[in-house]
Amino acid sequence: MVLAIAVGAGAGLGSIAFRWLITTFTHLFSGHADYAGAGGSANPHVPWLGAAFVIITPIVGGLLYGPLVDRFAKEARGHGVPEVMLAVAQRGGRINPQVSVVKALASALCIGSGGSVGREGPIVQIGSALGSTLGRLAKVPEGRMRLLVACGAAGGIAATFNAPLAGVFFSMELILGTFSAEAFGATVLASVTASVIGRAAFGNTAFLTLPPFHVEHLAQYGLFAALGVVAGVVGVGFTRILYWIEDACDWAWRGPEWLRPAAGGLLLGLVLLVLPEMYGVGYPVLEKATKGGYVVAFLLLLLVGKIVATSLTIGIGGSGGVFAPSLFIGAMLGAAYGTTAGHLIPGVAGGAGAYALVGMGAVFAGASRAPITAVVILFELTGQYSIILPLMLAIVLATATSRLLSRDTIYTLKLRRRGIDLHAPAPHAALGTQTVQTVMEAVPAPLSAKADLGTAADLLTRSDHGVLPVVDDHGRFAGTLSARAVAEVLAGAPDARLSQVGELAQPASALTADMSLAVALHALVAAPGTGLPVLDPVKEHLVGWLTHQSALRALHAAVPTPAASAA
Repeated sequence: MVLAIAVGAGAGLGSIAFRWLITTFTHLFSGHADYAGAGGSANPHVPWLGAAFVIITPIVGGLLYGPLVDRFAKEARGHGVPEVMLAVAQRGGRINPQVSVVKALASALCIGSGGSVGREGPIVQIGSALGSTLGRLAKVPEGRMRLLVACGAAGGIAATFNAPLAGVFFSMELILGTFSAEAFGATVLASVTASVIGRAAFGNTAFLTLPPFHVEHLAQYGLFAALGVVAGVVGVGFTRILYWIEDACDWAWRGPEWLRPAAGGLLLGLVLLVLPEMYGVGYPVLEKATKGGYVVAFLLLLLVGKIVATSLTIGIGGSGGVFAPSLFIGAMLGAAYGTTAGHLIPGVAGGAGAYALVGMGAVFAGASRAPITAVVILFELTGQYSIILPLMLAIVLATATSRLLSRDTIYTLKLRRRGIDLHAPAPHAALGTQTVQTVMEAVPAPLSAKADLGTAADLLTRSDHGVLPVVDDHGRFAGTLSARAVAEVLAGAPDARLSQVGELAQPASALTADMSLAVALHALVAAPGTGLPVLDPVKEHLVGWLTHQSALRALHAAVPTPAASAA
């Protein structure tokens, strides 16, 4: 508890310093508090350049943060969250302590000089590095180290966006990838502490000023559902274009990495000259769109422009997050969708602002596949309960659409492209190359689906397994029957001994012989009883049985003993 509070306090103070750095560098490079809303005006520091100064600022910024990242912390390049996820999943929560300082400076320079990225990725990495450093100093176990990293992420999100609940669910849904009472309690402590510090500095107001939300007609729910599907497609499209442009930049650049942001900054500057609304995070533009300040054609141009500008910023080696850009893209999509619907069915569609708000959450969910975080953060931004139903509907459909179209999210795809699977063991782990077939045991005597429960009870009593497989008349796998299920039925109705086994058979996780043992362990750990059936490739017939003991024997055999290592 004490460590979680300390990490939350550090993340809160770090977010204050980070936002101050962004504001300072934005003033220094553009002469405005937020140039995205300045409408392409000149920089008062160099008025003779007019609006063309935006061609130079990304180059100068790249010359500053490029060498900084290349020399001191290469993991500070990009949007940051995947590196934290990797550290938690496979590195015991260990993060280079200097990442927090380098990431803060690099991201602030990148955003301040025109980089079209968000500030959530940097603050997550900053807070997580603080948590990892504190855990290392306190010499906590590896499990607690991971939890402190998640606390840092939660505190950073909470303080930066004044969204304490979103910080908690972001860290559990994306960083930890699991929910538990201990994780919830620790991240809540960190999030609340960081929020109190953030509110003391920034006030108790949301970081965006959004319009009131109204559902004026029940038919709107159909429109929100369709928007969710479209937003899921757009979220996946944003992910694909982001990495396609990054690949193109990798292919085109042949010089030193420290110079890459400056060289690519010329291309980014040209984009900013055409669309100055892409400068920095772009919250003023987002707010104006939710209030109906743009026509449909310009909204679509801003949508495409943000995808290109963000992808280019990341591709040239910039440092910043993709959370805020996904909200921006969603707002443009939703506003354009709502305006069009209003023209087509004016008596039903309602205001475009409602669709812009729902689109923000839906596109983020489509890109990140973090539906709980998407719902919570939009609710915290608006403070309106009336947004919940349409928001949940659109976000669930966006998430489902994204899952159908893509295996990975905007965060995990970056790691998979480097050959890293977060759900697989770390490289060179003992279970990394083994399959289920190499460790499975012989199939226990199966039960016929037509056998009575009395017979099943006798066989389960004599079996070493608490669960036995069930097969039909053709020998095809029909499910499993546990001793507990039989005992509960017989205790409630002793005359049920003549009931057939098939009536109680339950479907089991479909393990196959060629499946990786590391993947199968996830199903084995969650399964009742002492094992799981292993099926053939077509998942019809039993070929083996995987138990906890067989998996443990495989692990024990793969790990060299101290004597063998010494020899």
